[in-house]
This record gives sequence, structure tokens and C-alpha cells, in this order.
Amino acid sequence: MIAARLIDTVWATRKAESLNGLKFMLAEEIGGTDSGRRFIVVDNISAGIGDRVIVTTGSSARRMLGNDDIPVDAVVVGIIDADCNFG
Repeated sequence: MIAARLIDTVWATRKAESLNGLKFMLAEEIGGTDSGRRFIVVDNISAGIGDRVIVTTGSSARRMLGNDDIPVDAVVVGIIDADCNFG
């Protein structure tokens, strides 16, 4: 899992049919060796811009959406409490 901060909303005017209804956000990794790396996540727990979140990737991300065939690699699975320090 990855600790990240949500920094923006991503709008896709055209996308695969299986992605309809999903909320995309731009995340920036915090802490760890890849700190600062940006990537797109699906937010299905209603986190918002500025929230620090826990992201899962790969098959675990697809499982969170209930469909192993969906073309998604990263999903927000939790919001980090304000008193945790990742740098």
C-alpha cells in the first residue's frame, strides 16, 4: 500500500465503458523512496483534494471495485488521520 495526498481531480471525457461512474483523482506519493511521484487513482470512498490517503494497487485495487477485469491499477482504500506524520 502507498501513502499519498490527493492533489487534483482528473476528468476523462472519453474512457472505457467499464470506467463509467468512477471518480478519478491525481495523487502524489508521500514518504518512502518514491515520494513526489504522481499517479491517477480511483476514489470510491469520497476522499477529497488535500486528503492524505492509503492507496492499494494491482489486483487488490481491482478487487476493491468488485471486478478483476476492470482496467484500474490504483484505488483509494482509506483516509489517513491528521495526526499521522509521513513527511
